[in-house]
Amino acid sequence: MKIRTQHGMALVMVLLIVAMATTLAAFMAQQQGFWQRAMENGRDRAQARRIAEAGIDWARAVLADDAFVSQYDHGKEMWAMRLPAVQLEGGEVRGAIHDQQGLFNLNNLVRNGSPSQTDVRNFQRLLDTLGMPLDLSYTLLDWLDANSEPSVNGAEDEYYLRLEHPYRCANQLLSDIGELAWVKGYDASIIKRLEPYVSVLPESNTKLNVNFAPPEVLMAVIPGLDLQEARRIHLQIQSTPFKNIDDFLQQLHIQNSENLSVSSQYFMVTGYATQGDGESSVHALLYRNGTWAKQVRKSLQ
Repeated sequence: MKIRTQHGMALVMVLLIVAMATTLAAFMAQQQGFWQRAMENGRDRAQARRIAEAGIDWARAVLADDAFVSQYDHGKEMWAMRLPAVQLEGGEVRGAIHDQQGLFNLNNLVRNGSPSQTDVRNFQRLLDTLGMPLDLSYTLLDWLDANSEPSVNGAEDEYYLRLEHPYRCANQLLSDIGELAWVKGYDASIIKRLEPYVSVLPESNTKLNVNFAPPEVLMAVIPGLDLQEARRIHLQIQSTPFKNIDDFLQQLHIQNSENLSVSSQYFMVTGYATQGDGESSVHALLYRNGTWAKQVRKSLQ
C-alpha cells in the first residue's frame, strides 16, 4: 500500500510538472508575441519620428528656395501651401509651414527688460477686441519685465509665492505659449482664445508682417483702424498681397512703418507621420536670416 501511495504521489507530481511546463510554454509564447509586437511598434514609432523630423529639412529647403525668389512673404507663395498627405510604404506624411510674424509677438511687450508702452497699448487693443480683460496685459508684463515691482493689477513674486503650489515670477521672455499657463489670469480657455492671434518669438523687437496679420491684429497695431476696415484690408490681401510696406502705408494714409513689414523671418513647421502602427508629430520654430533657416526650438512626440 505504501508503494502504491508513493507511485500515486509521483504521478501527481509528474502531472503537476507537465501542467506547469505547458503553462510556462504558453506564457513564453504569448510573451514572445508581446515582445515581438512591442519591438515592431517601437521600430514603427522610431521610423515615424525620423520621417516627421525629415519634414523640418523639407521646410528649410522650401524656405531657402523662397528666399532666392522674392524678398517679401505672403499666403500665395509655395511654402505657405499645406503639404497634402503623401503616401509612403506602410504609412503617410503631411505637414505645413505657418508664418509667425503675422501674429502679435507677446515678447514685444518689453524691450531690454523694460515695458514697451506702445506694444502694451497694442496688446490691450487686441484684448479689448477679443472681449478679454485688460488686466491680462499687466500680469503678463510683470512676468516678462526684469524688475520685481508689481504694476497696477499685475503680479510678481508676492502673488505667486502665496499660491497653494508656489513658484517665482519668471521676469524674462516667454519661451513657449504654453508658459502662459503660469501667468496670473491665463487659464486654458484664455490661452485657446488668444492662440490664433499671438506668437512667442525668441526676441522682443519683431515686426508684424501685414500680409499674414488677422484683422484683429491689424486693428490692434494700427491706431485709428477699426475692425471693419481691417477686415476689408485683410480680404484684399488674400487676393493681392503687398510687395512693399510703402504701398501699405500709402493705402492706409499712415506714416510710421517702424513695426510693420511685408517679410518674415520666423516660421512654425508642423508635421505628422505614420509608419505601420507608429505615429509621430513635430512642431519646430525656424528662423530664416538670409537663406538657410535654423531651428530655434522643437517639440517631437
